[in-house]
Amino acid sequence: MALQDLCNFGDIFQESVGTARNIPEAGYLDESPIQFGQISTMQSSKMLPIPSSLPESLPFTSSQAVPLPFPMAHGTTTLAFMFQGGVLAAADTRSSCSGLVACPASQKILPIHSHLVGTTSGTSADCALWKRILSRELRLYQLRYGRRLSTRGAAKLLSHMLHPFKGTELCVAATLCGWDGGDPDDGCCDHGGSETAHSESRETTKTTKAHLEKTAGAPGEKVSVSKTQSSSFTKQQCSRRKISFSGPSLFYVCSDGTRLEGSLFSVGSGSPYAYSILDQGVRWGLTVEEATSIAREAVYRATHRDAYSGNFVDVYHVTSKGWTRRTREDLKEEYYREKEKRR
Repeated sequence: MALQDLCNFGDIFQESVGTARNIPEAGYLDESPIQFGQISTMQSSKMLPIPSSLPESLPFTSSQAVPLPFPMAHGTTTLAFMFQGGVLAAADTRSSCSGLVACPASQKILPIHSHLVGTTSGTSADCALWKRILSRELRLYQLRYGRRLSTRGAAKLLSHMLHPFKGTELCVAATLCGWDGGDPDDGCCDHGGSETAHSESRETTKTTKAHLEKTAGAPGEKVSVSKTQSSSFTKQQCSRRKISFSGPSLFYVCSDGTRLEGSLFSVGSGSPYAYSILDQGVRWGLTVEEATSIAREAVYRATHRDAYSGNFVDVYHVTSKGWTRRTREDLKEEYYREKEKRR
């Protein structure tokens, strides 16, 4: 009896293994711990049902999402707006994790390059990682093409890099504050067009030289014709090139791929309180001192009501010469100044 039971168990195991080999590869991908939001769980369960004859001990039938040890409730207050003096960005410095103040002096405004900074809201590690990746890509672009990528291009690049992670635990909400300095840009949308233009220019130069050798008469006449042809060729090349927009730029990028352009943004749990100050105080004709005062007051009002924001305030100012950082200031001093005014 024992030998017969063992043979029956072997037959059942071979049937189960054979059935498992016939499962498409997407069945294993569906049970992966990383979900990219491309196929929902309900759709995949309907398309690829798991056979009931499989033993429960196989790994792809028992894989489940590991729950977090405690809820990761976090918040912040970041803001940025444009005015006639450039772009101003401000943020508090409190990093929270549920009811715990994880770090009272974190840096939520991260420089990306000399004329671009970004405010961060979301998971601190994710924000720091993707800002570092964006900084690397922009530096490589500058080394390849000899000019900085515009703020619009940087926002589009970051949005395309974050979009595949839509639906995962990735949480990044960034505001890119930059100054585009009017670097010459090719009229074509991609770099293939610029290479075509260069090849056309080389062919035009060769044709011009051959034409000069055939039609030139006296030496003086040859020089005058070459100058005329070169000037017309230079004008043609200049007409193919355009000057990009010069001035401040402000973009909001979220981890789900959202990309918005505007003149005023506030992100985080304290943003409703900050908007109450920004909506009534921000205008284009502000001076640098007035803009800084409004940004500090907006962060202070938000930290006064929002438990997840507080401690210090960082202010960055982006102009045509680059970004500058204001000395970090403790918000409790602002509280005491406000208390003295009320007296």
